[in-house]
Amino acid sequence: MHFLDQAKIFVRSGAGGPGAVSFRREKFIEYGGPDGGDGGKGGDIVFEAVAGLNTLIDFRYTQHFRAPRGTGGSGSNKTGAGGRDLVIKVPVGTQILADDEERSLLADLTRIGERIVFLRGGDGGRGNASYKTSTNRAPRQHGTGWPAEEAWVWLRLKLLADAGLVGLPNAGKSTFINAVTNAQAKVGEYAFTTTRPQLGVVRHKGREFVIADIPGLIEGAADGAGIGDRFLGHIERCRVLLHLVDANDEDVAESYRVVRDELEAYGAGLAGKPVVVALNKIDTLDDELIAALSSELEQASGQPVIPLSGASGVGVDWALDKLLEAIGPEAAPVGEDDEGEDAIEWSPL
Repeated sequence: MHFLDQAKIFVRSGAGGPGAVSFRREKFIEYGGPDGGDGGKGGDIVFEAVAGLNTLIDFRYTQHFRAPRGTGGSGSNKTGAGGRDLVIKVPVGTQILADDEERSLLADLTRIGERIVFLRGGDGGRGNASYKTSTNRAPRQHGTGWPAEEAWVWLRLKLLADAGLVGLPNAGKSTFINAVTNAQAKVGEYAFTTTRPQLGVVRHKGREFVIADIPGLIEGAADGAGIGDRFLGHIERCRVLLHLVDANDEDVAESYRVVRDELEAYGAGLAGKPVVVALNKIDTLDDELIAALSSELEQASGQPVIPLSGASGVGVDWALDKLLEAIGPEAAPVGEDDEGEDAIEWSPL
């Protein structure tokens, strides 16, 4: 499945149905009077956050969403049927943005099952029976129904994760997430092997939490260098960041500062989040060099440094302990899953 974290779609609610112009015509009933019913209400546009969906790829192929309109009223004071609401299912963490220069935030769906009525369907028009008065006993006017609402909007997905991985390309982030989860992220001996965010569920000491891996940052990422910083939005909701620094870099302190500068340039509170700093790939070094590099990195970051190796597993449990400590007691215990619930079949409609 391809990963897509933003899409532009057109949505339109249903228009209200027209009211009817009708008169009661029955044998032996003189001056039966008007009996035209009201029109039905148009369908609403509803967004719903559902489980089991972590991409907006469906909206690349289906970009127009129109709710049905209400049907017209009829004689015998019959009200027209209302149009069915159109429910658009999106991943949890989806934001709905206005199609303007500022991309104004209109809605943010952060919980499973959360629903919002984004565009309301038009009300049905009045039938001529509702226009009857003591001085106008045979009205022939009726309401045409309220018009539909429509808009172009942007959908932007920000993945929900408890912890996020940051670092330069080839810092060993993919190896680490593969070691602690079943994510099966691509690993290679070249930069930018990770081209899209990866999610994985960590189970550690009877608890579980979600960790997110994003493509590596390089100097100037805020200005578009490399893959840029567009994927940083996926760690905005994380409670803690795990900053991995490659022990084989020429200057580990400078490697740390480059990433921190890009986080500060991006903003959105990323630079102020709790961070766990780790010196990765120590399996290629001796103890003396590991101690020297850890001390250098600790002076640059002002944080305790965890020496680890995602490939060999050394120090991984230590890092997970620190992440759990920063996440707090809200991470769900293992075993409280959705096995007893019905499987949810998802679709953009």
